[in-house]
Amino acid sequence: MATKHHHHEHSHQITSLDRVFIFGIILNLLFVAAETGVGILYNSLGLLSDAGHNLSDVFSLLLALLAFRLTRVRGNARYTYGYKKSTILVSLLNAIILLIAVGAIVIESIHKLQHPAPVNGMAVSWTAGVGIIVNGLTAWMLMKKQKNDLNVRGAYLHMAADTLVSVGVVISGIAISITGYSIIDPIISLAIAAIILISTWSLLSGSIRLSLDGVPENIDLKKIHQILSENQYVEGCHHLHVWAISTTENALTAHLVLSDILQLETVKQEVKQQLKEAGIVHATLEFELESGHCCDTGCNGQT
Repeated sequence: MATKHHHHEHSHQITSLDRVFIFGIILNLLFVAAETGVGILYNSLGLLSDAGHNLSDVFSLLLALLAFRLTRVRGNARYTYGYKKSTILVSLLNAIILLIAVGAIVIESIHKLQHPAPVNGMAVSWTAGVGIIVNGLTAWMLMKKQKNDLNVRGAYLHMAADTLVSVGVVISGIAISITGYSIIDPIISLAIAAIILISTWSLLSGSIRLSLDGVPENIDLKKIHQILSENQYVEGCHHLHVWAISTTENALTAHLVLSDILQLETVKQEVKQQLKEAGIVHATLEFELESGHCCDTGCNGQT
């Protein structure tokens, strides 16, 4: 009964996240079209740069949705884990898209500083105000679901940063209306680029770490080693490796030295259960006796 309940709950979460992605994509696509039109009409680099970044967010949400659905594809002879790793690759790609967007905004801002043009401040403010609602709503829907998933976190960070960016554009529009200084527009655009760059760093570093099979940030390797070593029948642990299969699933391999080979099955069940509670869903354990010898290359009896 507990297993069926967990499966039902997991299926409900998957369906819910699907809907969040689809709703966010449609909502942001409509806003990008509106923001682009107003930006062109009133010659606002702030709006056009924000629209360009919002368009990258639409692609990011699409990629995140695609990767999320690929995780459900069963493994096969060529991809025994299925396509779970696609969530990590998409997270990395999203970070790269953001960096490209930052570069484009900086180039256009510098050009605008050299060749300033008049901007309708109130039109900019009203349009960006709508952006606060659109981006804020999407970020709010993703907020609870991004804690343990780098792929979803990437989409969340995009939308949360855009909400702050839209606030900046509103301030820019009001300042231009009051002072008449159009140069404020490209200055705000440079500030937007800085915000995007800062928010991208954690996504980029986390994605690179998982792409290189580094230990996931939510895994404490010392704690994992303690779990493996504290069992009363385990005398030692070595060849410990932890990596991410996807942005939500982690795997482990380790060699455990047993004092009593007859307790192998008991140790395996206890350790695997503890590892699941610590965030390791796929654990492969190799058991050895103290009197035995590990034949793997580079084994020195250490982690």
